[in-house]
Amino acid sequence: MSATPEEATVNPDGSTTFEDAGGEEGGMPQTEDMPEEGEAVMEEEASTDAVVYLIFLAALVFGVVVFIRWRKRKQESEADSFFSELDGEKFNLTLPAAVDEYYEIKAKCEEAGWEPGQEKSGNGAAGPQRVLAQALMKRCIADIPIVTHIQKESAGMNKLYSQSMCSVKQWRSYQAAEAMVSAEVDEVRSEADDIEPGWSGVIWRQAMQYHGMLKQKHEMEEKAKATAAIAQEKKVVPETEEEKAQRIVAEKRAKELAAEKVAQDLIKQEEREKESKQSFNGGMKKGFLEKGAKKK
Repeated sequence: MSATPEEATVNPDGSTTFEDAGGEEGGMPQTEDMPEEGEAVMEEEASTDAVVYLIFLAALVFGVVVFIRWRKRKQESEADSFFSELDGEKFNLTLPAAVDEYYEIKAKCEEAGWEPGQEKSGNGAAGPQRVLAQALMKRCIADIPIVTHIQKESAGMNKLYSQSMCSVKQWRSYQAAEAMVSAEVDEVRSEADDIEPGWSGVIWRQAMQYHGMLKQKHEMEEKAKATAAIAQEKKVVPETEEEKAQRIVAEKRAKELAAEKVAQDLIKQEEREKESKQSFNGGMKKGFLEKGAKKK
């Protein structure tokens, strides 16, 4: 069997093939292509790892952003809740019961024939106009605490709102309370003019004066009660005849003991003076010179 001559052909990609004389290709590609295929696989794996890493990093960043936003909203909600609870009752105001009492009295006066703007009748204190005026003044005095409260809080609330330092709920609560008090002030003035024309200009000033007087009177009464309670606690219980006799005996015995002690002190003092006179002669001890003479 004769061998067929082969020709070596170098391909563009660097591989080598062998052909026989008949022009048929023979043999397998050499293993010079294997390193390049391994590098391609490694590059593909590296690119896949990079994509996975980027996806994980993006998910992590997204989670952090969501957590920060959630925490910020929670803190804002807690802050709003804190301020709402802190001042929740400050502007939860209601009109005093004297308001309803006034309208009940007014209805009775109208049934009795009274009309707005009617001149004073000759009945004096028993007339419907006088009774209605007293009821309105009582209403006005009862309104003084909520009116002064809104006046005190007005400047502070407006400043807080202008600096965005109060919640919307708190501001709306203040506005509702202010509107209610303002309407009550205007309503009292209107009723005052119906009872006596021109009274609306002075009724609130009069109510402030009466309220101050009543407050001072109440404070004095409370102070007197406190003083009386302290005096009652410190009050000495009268002693009985037996306790009095025992006290007199004890005082007498104490005086006798004091006198005896004074007498004993005098006796001891006299004894010390006698001993001093006996021990010294002209300011020197008697045995002092005698001892000196014997030494000679």
